[in-house]
Amino acid sequence: MPQNYVHGYAPREHRRLQDQADTLVDLLHADTAFPPGARVLEAGCGVGAQTVTLAGRSPHARFTALEISGASLAEARRRVAAAGLPNVAFLQGDIFRPPLAPESFDAIFVCFVLEHLAQPVAALETLKGLLKAGGSLTVIEGDHGSTIFHPDSPAARAVIDCQVELQRRAGGNAHIGRQLYPLLRRAGFATVRVAPRMVYVDASRPHLVEGFTRRTFTAMIQGVRAPALAAGLLGADAFDAGLRALQRTTEADGVFGYTFFKAVAVKDREQERP
Repeated sequence: MPQNYVHGYAPREHRRLQDQADTLVDLLHADTAFPPGARVLEAGCGVGAQTVTLAGRSPHARFTALEISGASLAEARRRVAAAGLPNVAFLQGDIFRPPLAPESFDAIFVCFVLEHLAQPVAALETLKGLLKAGGSLTVIEGDHGSTIFHPDSPAARAVIDCQVELQRRAGGNAHIGRQLYPLLRRAGFATVRVAPRMVYVDASRPHLVEGFTRRTFTAMIQGVRAPALAAGLLGADAFDAGLRALQRTTEADGVFGYTFFKAVAVKDREQERP
């Protein structure tokens, strides 16, 4: 997690990240796999919410989990140990100055990290330098501008906009999902494929109503209430009305949707910067 992580580092946020990872595992990782013996870097592993899935699904690959926050790294280590996964090494370090040798990884995985960085292209360029020729970089990011719901509500959109604005002020970009292709091209990758992954939620999918609409997305917005009020983005009554409107989408006639974007870029053996 970046040091200016807009959602904070409280245990509640740790739980939200794990709820998100558990709920979205098939949507985001059905096609995520690394071959036996592959050296894989997870850049910005946070509390290990994705690490457990990655290492568990590719048990014969060797993972290095890099994270700048010592507290988050300790939690990631605890989760991986609890899952009984022996194929993960942990390293504390900055994604912009990683204590790693150039061209030492067959694959790199980055999930929900670029959205919090003021210089995402510079981060991608640094990671590209850690890849072997022919290696792949997988990036997953969300896009708050893709949010749809019924009943629609200006109050709900206002509280989502609060989160977007707070992230912008912290140097991030909550709409970065739609930009993955041009960002990766600017970082020097000639081969880039991007696929949208939409979460669609209605009452016929109660696990997503609970796991995504309530415990992932609405919990994320609720988590920025205090900083949004402190920044004067909304008053308390308006913010709470927006939260109620988001909760309203979890009722029997409610619908919620959100799109993630998954990009896979390959470091060609011979390529020129576009």
